Amino acid sequence: MSQAPPSFDLVVATVGRTDELARFLDSLAIQEYAAVRVIVVDQNEDARLDPVVSGRPFRIERIRGPLGLSRARNAGLALAEADLVAFPDDDCIYPPGLLARVAESLDPDSGLAGLTGRAVDPSGASSASWEDEGALLTDDNLWNRAISFTIFLRRGVVETVGSFDEELGLGSGTTWSSGEEMDYLIRAVRAGASIEYDPSLVVTHDLRADDARIGARDGASIGYLLRKHDYPLRVVLRMLLRPLGGAFVSLLRFDGGRSSYYVATFRGRVRGYRGAKRSNSSA
Repeated sequence: MSQAPPSFDLVVATVGRTDELARFLDSLAIQEYAAVRVIVVDQNEDARLDPVVSGRPFRIERIRGPLGLSRARNAGLALAEADLVAFPDDDCIYPPGLLARVAESLDPDSGLAGLTGRAVDPSGASSASWEDEGALLTDDNLWNRAISFTIFLRRGVVETVGSFDEELGLGSGTTWSSGEEMDYLIRAVRAGASIEYDPSLVVTHDLRADDARIGARDGASIGYLLRKHDYPLRVVLRMLLRPLGGAFVSLLRFDGGRSSYYVATFRGRVRGYRGAKRSNSSA
């Protein structure tokens, strides 16, 4: 007797977007994968999502959630009961067959507790920062091998790791307005979860501009994580100094804008590292 395919709970926090969420839900409708539930954490104060979520050919659990990405995801995680859990952005798109492929890769006999993939834009292009080679994630190599909407975890991992750190992520009200998913993965792999990065597994999402503001924001979050999780000095120095190398190369290429981005990233990482508190890898 064949084993039933694993079920998915997709936790989607959303505020202020309707067309984008509709496109994501449309992409689920053509997955041809039955065992899917979307937990929509609605952070809007009005009923704008009513026509977006109604009439879908899959189960949607819609709840009201607090503002702040990590807080909203935690509200959705409290309902998770499927075999596999994911955290798609409300403006990403799942390519056809994605869920079936993830389910196959996370077959119970695979020994894997999770899977991460790569982000591409609608044309199929990807940021040069993504690693080309697949690998089992470690707390040292995961930095360029995951982003929230490409992460798929067994529910047991989620139950072990627990909640997202609400000091991190958009809307947190702190300086650390990104990096919540990397924090989650660090805690997962340090708890013993075997999670594989597969660069051929892609999710579509508009690529963000690498401007100085983004560099400073994300840099601060990475610095926070390096300090929070007590990374060894060799890793801290590597992560702090790498952007300076990028700035130097950009200057040689007469690319002042990209050089400014790298300098802002370096400054952000230093500020984040100095401002964070060690927490023994707790949430």
